[in-house]
Formats: sequence, C-alpha cells, structure tokens
Amino acid sequence: MMQCFNEQEIEALNHIYKINLINSCSGYKSANLIGTKSTNNIENVAVFSSVTHIGSSPAMLGFFMRPTTVPRNTYTNIKKSQFYTINPIHNSIIADSHHTSAKYDASISEFDATNLESEYKNDFFAPFVKNAPIQIAMQFVEEYHINANNTMLIIGKIKGLYINKNLIENDGFINLSEAQIAAINGLDGYAVPKNNTRFGYQRPKY
Repeated sequence: MMQCFNEQEIEALNHIYKINLINSCSGYKSANLIGTKSTNNIENVAVFSSVTHIGSSPAMLGFFMRPTTVPRNTYTNIKKSQFYTINPIHNSIIADSHHTSAKYDASISEFDATNLESEYKNDFFAPFVKNAPIQIAMQFVEEYHINANNTMLIIGKIKGLYINKNLIENDGFINLSEAQIAAINGLDGYAVPKNNTRFGYQRPKY
C-alpha cells in the first residue's frame, strides 16, 4: 500500500519530517565537498548534494545554493574570489565530510574542525580536498536567482580536472565505484555504489 501526501498535507507536516521526506523523494544525489578561500585566506569546505552537469563544451557544472538570508561562507568566498573546487566524497571521509554541514563562523576553517586536509595545485586560489580521487578546479561564471523559493543556481566552468588514472576507462568514462565515491539520499543518508551497469548509445528500433 502506498501513502499519499497532497500539497496541503505536505505543507502541514512537521518541519524535520517534511524536509527529510522531500529531500529524499528525488533519489540519490551526488555527494561533493566544495572548497573555497576567503580574501583573508581562511579556508572553507562544505558538503553539497546538488552539483550537476551543465554542459561539456565548454565544460561547466552547476550547484544550488540555499537562500542567503543567513551567512553562506561558500557563496561569499566564491563571489569575492571567483574560484572554488569540487571534490567528490569517498567512503573513508564520509563522517568528516558530513560534519562540514555544521554552521561554523567564517573565521573557522572546517579543515581545522575535521580530519580533512587541504592541498593546492598549480597556483589555483581555492583549496582542494587532499586525497580526493577526483578534484575539479572551478571558476564562477554566473548565477540565477530562483524566485519561487529564493535559492540560486551557481554556474562555473572547469579550469582543471584531476583524476586518479585507474578510474578512467578507455572511452573517458570515470568509474566512480572503483573509487568508492558516495551518493547522498536526502540530507544525511550516504551510500557507496558497488558497480556500474553501462549500455551503449541507443537508437530507435524502428
């Protein structure tokens, strides 16, 4: 038997129950750490489950930012510096990665509050997460304000892409399961896919 929630019933739900329900109903999402640095050289790293592919030529990724009615250190740092990194979360750092969702003051680096380590490559301004099997250097391009709920879509272009060689298959496909890359279900449920099932390019049968 399925349980049905209409629009009015959803709005009337307990706040925590509602956000868990709606955040998990869309299925598994990517689990990433976004690294930034303030103009005062204070590093910031935070977990995001909304990173999405925008386009391949040019290579661009986007992510959604919740309303800036409260301080959002990631957003502030990106807007001021224009640079950030995206680092997929892997199995051995899930707990520390999730802790970066805690609301630390801008003067405190999440790298200091966890066992996560930062590293820098090729003089890129923003910090990468050390030992992440994939590290993506990003530059801010534009943002779109979503009036319906006051969130923002942040779009950036890929300036550099670092990938463990053993993850890249002959056709360029990145085998995330080999690196034990995690996915997020809802706000706090993590899963590590164990394999990939791939199918060739599909054409009409008729």
